[in-house]
Amino acid sequence: MTTPDQPHRSSARTLSRQLRVTLLTGGVVLLLIVSGAVYSVSQVLTLQHRVSTTYSQAIGFNHSVRAWLSDARTALQTYQATGYQPALDVIIDGPDLEAAKVHTLLVDDLGADDDMVASFETLVGQIEDWRTAFVGPAVEAVSAGGTAAVPPDLISVGDALFAEAQQTADELAADLAEARSTANEQFMRWNLNLFMTVVLLTVAALAVGLALWFTLQRRIVEPLADLASKAEAVSGGALTQEVRTRAPGEIAALARAVDAMRVELVDQMAVAQESAQQIAAAHQHLTEQAEELRRSNRDLEQFAYVASHDLQEPLRKVASFTQLLRKRYGGQLDERADQYIDFAADGAKRMQQLIQDLLGFSRVGRVHEDPAPVDLGEACRTAVSTFDAVTAATGAEVEVGELPTVVGQQTLFVQLFQNLVGNALKFRDPARTPRISIGAQRRAGGWELWCTDNGIGIDAKYVDRVFVIFQRLHPKDVYDGTGIGLALCKKIVEYHGGEIWIDTSRTPPLTGTSVVWTVPDIPRVP
Repeated sequence: MTTPDQPHRSSARTLSRQLRVTLLTGGVVLLLIVSGAVYSVSQVLTLQHRVSTTYSQAIGFNHSVRAWLSDARTALQTYQATGYQPALDVIIDGPDLEAAKVHTLLVDDLGADDDMVASFETLVGQIEDWRTAFVGPAVEAVSAGGTAAVPPDLISVGDALFAEAQQTADELAADLAEARSTANEQFMRWNLNLFMTVVLLTVAALAVGLALWFTLQRRIVEPLADLASKAEAVSGGALTQEVRTRAPGEIAALARAVDAMRVELVDQMAVAQESAQQIAAAHQHLTEQAEELRRSNRDLEQFAYVASHDLQEPLRKVASFTQLLRKRYGGQLDERADQYIDFAADGAKRMQQLIQDLLGFSRVGRVHEDPAPVDLGEACRTAVSTFDAVTAATGAEVEVGELPTVVGQQTLFVQLFQNLVGNALKFRDPARTPRISIGAQRRAGGWELWCTDNGIGIDAKYVDRVFVIFQRLHPKDVYDGTGIGLALCKKIVEYHGGEIWIDTSRTPPLTGTSVVWTVPDIPRVP
């Protein structure tokens, strides 16, 4: 049973096999042709050396030997007839040295066992025999007994040796001429073979190149070009264009991978579009909610301001008449009635304080003033001076360091310092003298300020709750207040574009409080 992937694997094997077979076949053919060309070159060089050097010198030597034999015989006959000693110079100047050179050349080129070398050695030996067996004794005989002193039998021996040497020289000359002609014919044939090998090598190289070009063009280049054009169309926005091509396995697999990427991209874009629509809808909903929240906050602030303002008058009446009631009828009623009057007076007093604090909280951000330079040192000293009586009574030490000048609203910064210093004095530790330290340091984009005391401290698990309005960590009969002080500080700091927090790393838990806040160089005042 055939699976869908089998054609692709078969195509992949076909492409790999086709490239491998083409390259291997072409390589083997070119290697064989190159090997033949190298062999042809070696044969051409060998035969060229044999024709132009070995045989040429051997033929020249043989010619000179034949001429020397004729001259040597004539010179010997002249010496026998006349006794003229200089005639022997031709015999003495024999071809011995040149014979050694030619013999070495023949042995190096043809080998020591070649027939031509044997004939050459025979000729040299016969010449030496003629000189030893006849020329030497004849010269001695003439030198000792005169021109007629050479015996007839010695002359017969000399004539026979001379005839053998001359015949060998003639035969060697014929053999050398024939061998040179044969070698020259072989040289021409190998030259032709070399030329044909070069032509065949060129044709084979062209054939291999054409086969590779055809394979690459039809099986790789054209499918890749088709794949590239379709991929470019997809990248241009035609996401519905299928990236498929008729190609061997590797390129077909690449096309399938690219098409899978296209499909995945289409799916992701659809998901992204749906997500974008959801985000847009959520943003629209969030914008509407934010606008509704701003409107609600404005309404709440307006309500708090109006309510607290309108409650002032009836509350003042309640407080005034309660005080009059306690003043006129205190002690005239029973003890429980006096207690009720005290409860009413205390409640009215705390209600007045709560309304005042709520009114101050609602005013932050409602009274718009143009931002102006504020000397925080002066604002802090103004705030601290309001607690002179408390500091004198408790012996509190308030240390104010170098504070910067920032941009904002001075009245709000005075309120900020008043609440922080007031909290530090209120929540002091009875066992030690209150010490309050206020300072500042430069940070990126603004200033970081702090107010540190040695009071009762805040448990780390409550550091986030203290900035929530009306949050109290202690019963109201232990520490007075409305629980709005730090919430007001947070609103003032955030109004000026900063942040505020309790820094538990500056003081150990329950041994003091460090309130830290920031003021940017460019306040984000509405």
